[in-house]
Formats: sequence, structure tokens, C-alpha cells
Amino acid sequence: MASQSVLYRAPFDSGGTSPIDGEMARKLLEKALSCGGEDADLFFEYRAAGGFVFDDGILKSASRSVSMGLGVRVRKGEGTGFAFVERFDWESMERACLTAAKIAEGGATAQVKPFEIRAIAGRYDLPQVSLDAPGADKRALLERAARAANAGDPRVKRVEASLSEEVREILVWSADGRVARDSQPMLRFGVRVVLEANGKRQEGSSGGGGRTTLGYFAGKSPEWHAAQAIEQASIMFDAEEAPAGQFEVALAAGDAGILLHEAVGHGLEADFNRKGTSHYSNKIGEPVASELCTVIDDATLALGRGSLNVDDEGFEAGSALLIEKGRLVGYLHDRRSAEFFHVKPTGNGRRESFAAVPMPRMTNTILTAGPHDPEEIVRSIKRGIYAKRFGGGQVDITNGDFVFSLTESYMVEDGKIGAPLKGVNLIGNGPDVMRKVIMLGHDVAVSDGVWTCGKDGQSVPVGVGCPTLKVSSMTVGGTKVS
Repeated sequence: MASQSVLYRAPFDSGGTSPIDGEMARKLLEKALSCGGEDADLFFEYRAAGGFVFDDGILKSASRSVSMGLGVRVRKGEGTGFAFVERFDWESMERACLTAAKIAEGGATAQVKPFEIRAIAGRYDLPQVSLDAPGADKRALLERAARAANAGDPRVKRVEASLSEEVREILVWSADGRVARDSQPMLRFGVRVVLEANGKRQEGSSGGGGRTTLGYFAGKSPEWHAAQAIEQASIMFDAEEAPAGQFEVALAAGDAGILLHEAVGHGLEADFNRKGTSHYSNKIGEPVASELCTVIDDATLALGRGSLNVDDEGFEAGSALLIEKGRLVGYLHDRRSAEFFHVKPTGNGRRESFAAVPMPRMTNTILTAGPHDPEEIVRSIKRGIYAKRFGGGQVDITNGDFVFSLTESYMVEDGKIGAPLKGVNLIGNGPDVMRKVIMLGHDVAVSDGVWTCGKDGQSVPVGVGCPTLKVSSMTVGGTKVS
């Protein structure tokens, strides 16, 4: 089981102020099932978080926060009753259970099965979570980034460095006997710079992290992130207007996985397919992408931002195969969708907090390696776009149509990367783009830990990854007519 924070022990832990044992969990579940519910679960959560912002040479803010509560879910047929409380006293928890129980009216009362506590993986066992490290150490990291960004470059007008951290403790008790306990750390670091030259201003940023310790900075130092941010801003001073039209497009390894996540991954979440609203509904076994493409959702990556030991329903999280050599082979399931499709849950039932119900969500979604050399992919482009860094985007889950902005991209002519571009948007359809993948690199990279995914008002941390790849044709939205 994952290691426990020293300073931030959950109150519902056996050594906490409001311990929840098997007997109390059984009584609460019996209350939840008392009106005839078919199934019920209890989701206890304790979250301790902190943050630092260093701006204009001073520490602008330092924060600490704690949230905790219990979410109770009761199921009856297609209906779900849900209630939550932010206290762990018996009266409050009992009231939440009885409120959720009202989804059921009559019928036999389901029995709570004997509890079985299972050992879980240790994908982010840490010697010390960052919340337990001295605040002075974290401030020093931010100061290092600011000093590095300001050193010797007169164009730098502003530097902002930030660090956010948390430990999320969860405990799940289910009427079917499942018991799961996990401690989920998270660290995120970022640097943003503003450069000014010849009356023009440009911004650049760099960040990363994951379920890791301050040891993260041994590999990617604050100075490294500062240099990356300045380089990104510097490049944009020479950027040209983006062309518009149909082009060959090469997508860089790593960050480009966000296009896969948004334009393809959401459509593979089983709740959309259970409702028949996804482009991928009723297409298991059918070709949906180029034969080069195999897509997995992998919660097992060590220290990954989207990695999990167990999901928020208490099921072991693993690696789910979604597309294999172009053919659709599976969806991402929570318990409810797994029952509908008569398969096992994939461990993708996730929720933002105890105040929300779980639903199928991605963890680390990755397009696996292909046979091509990354440099060969770029050399093969006669005239096209090299997309290196992605910004925001929008996607229609029902058909896969998307629009994505690029924060760093280049013109490619005769196989050579040329001028940087500005104002680039990629417009297309996720399934169509997947069918047009004609070259796939062997250089799979997982984006550093910065991405957060939103769905139905809930946000959860995720990872994305892919190798360098070539799409035969995509619509590029720009301001310069090609």
C-alpha cells in the first residue's frame, strides 16, 4: 500500500481523529440500503493542499488548505442516489446514507457482503511527500527559477514561478465487500516569463511534475524550466503568420498526445458509448484508425500525473487496451458501464472529490510506438506543419470534431523545419485524423505532469503521450492564405 504522509494523516485512518472501521462501515451501508437499494458504496476523502507563487521578485502568496468528506452512492436499477457531508460524526454520515437511500422505494434489502481488504500496487510510494518538506526548500526552488530567468537577458520583464502540491487520502467501502485505501500525492511546478523587444511582448512557459517528490528537480531543475520558458518566448518574436489550408502535419512526441486525449480518448469512455452518444458506439472490432495505431490508457506508469493504484470505486487501476493496430477493442469502464457491457471494470471510475459521483475517465492515455525514425518523418514532408506544443482546444464527443491551438509550431518545406508560426489552429475530426496517420515514430514520450481534464464539471489530473507522427492531411487555420 502507498506510504502515508507524516504530517497529513487522514482523520478516518485507524490512527486518526474519526477512525472508520469495518463495523461502522457496515452500519452505514445498511442504512444506505435500507429503502431497497441494490448496491451502495462509501467514499471517504481527505485532501491537504498547498501552493506558492513567486512573482516580481517576491513571494506573492503561500497557502494551505484542507478539505474532507464522505460521498454516499446508492444504486437501484438505472437510478442513482447520491449525498455527501463534510463531517465524519455519526449523525452527519447517517443522514447522508439515508438521503442517498431514498432513490429506492421498496423491494428486498440487499445484504452487505463480508469485507475483503486487498493489497494494492505501490506506483507512487514516496519517502517523503512534498507537503512534509520545509516551506523554505520550496521557496528556494521558485527563487532559483526567477534568478535563472532574469540572469543576463534584458528582454525579461516579468517572471512568475509557482508550485502546487497535495496529498489525497481515499478510503472506499462497498456493499459488495470491496475495501480500498490509497494515498495519492501530487506536485506541479511552473514558470511563466514575459519578454519585451522592439516594442513587442511575448510569453513563454514551462512546467511539470506528477505523483512525485521534490526529487523531481534533480532531473528537471528550476533553471531548466526557466530556460525552456525563455526559449519558447524568444522563438515567437520571429514567428510568421500561419498559412491556412490543407497540409501534411507532423506532431511532436509527448505533448501532442493531448490531441489524442481530447479528440479520441473521450469518445472511448464507456458512459458515452453506453448512451450511444459517442462516434465509437457499437464499433467494437471495427477498424477506427490506421493499422499503425495502438492506443492504451495506462494507470501503471511510475509517478505519472494520471497514475493510480486504485480508482475512486476501489477497483485496481491497470492498463486498458482501447485500439489495437487500428481496430477498436475496448472502452474505459467504471462499474456501472462494465455491468452494462458485461465486462470487468478497467479501474477508470474517477471523481473530482467526495462531493461528486464517479464516471469513466482517462488516466495516462498513450499512442504506442511505431516503426519510423522521427527525423525521417519530418524529412518526408514536402510542405506542411510541425506541431510541437499544444494549447487549449475544443472537441465534440458525438462526432470527434475538434479545434486545437498551437503554442509552438513551424513551417516545414522540403523536409526541413523552417520559420516558427503564430496563430496556428488545427481543425479536424479525431477518427478521421487517426485513419490518416501514415508514419509513426519509435520515440514515445509522455508529457510532463501538467494536464488536467474536465468532464461534466469535474476536473482530474491526467497524463498524455505519443511518438512523433505524421498525418497525411489536416486543416490548418491561419491568417495567411496559402
